[in-house]
Amino acid sequence: MNNFLSSALFIVVACATSFVQAQEAGDAKAGESKIALCIGCHGIKGYQASFPEVYKVPMISGQSAAYIVSALTAYQKGERKHPTMRSIASALSAKDMADIAAYYEVHGKDPAATLPEKATEPTGKVAELVTKGACNSCHGANYSKPLAPGYPKIAGQHKDYLFMALKSYKSENQATWGRSNGVMGGVAKQFSLAELKEIAAYISQQQGELKTVPQSKFR
Repeated sequence: MNNFLSSALFIVVACATSFVQAQEAGDAKAGESKIALCIGCHGIKGYQASFPEVYKVPMISGQSAAYIVSALTAYQKGERKHPTMRSIASALSAKDMADIAAYYEVHGKDPAATLPEKATEPTGKVAELVTKGACNSCHGANYSKPLAPGYPKIAGQHKDYLFMALKSYKSENQATWGRSNGVMGGVAKQFSLAELKEIAAYISQQQGELKTVPQSKFR
């Protein structure tokens, strides 16, 4: 890992750890009554968003609670620019976010399921790309055990969503699109869009815990 990423990673891990320690404690049972706005996109298998391009919305069942809170907070603050998600996040209190996050962390989770300790060995150009990006330094050797609680599990996530997310870190000076994150911005800007697609495809093929569990508003 280059010196910039090493220094930036140290700072972000410290901040992420402090954030997690300071966030509200979530109640999964309470969260179940607060997910009406989530179900319409994240509770439908294969559901696709159309802004700013067509891609499958991310699987969030099984995602870490700390990351979900971090992402919602970033949308609320405008660090992640997406009109729909910012509108939803802006309507949530810190307690709401914590409860929703706690709910999705355990939603659909199989306690007996096991994951490989390491991801499958990448080959060819992909091996060079993930090494250059130091992807497992933050997201874990199997991409499901992040270094800090506020980082996402990404193994098995939809490849078109992963590509969209990576590309968004390259965006600057856009009013409604893009993500502000020093570490991820530094990583994504090293690569062409074609290279980001290769990274996304590789990570999407890994075994992970993320799921889309069909849900209905009429329960």
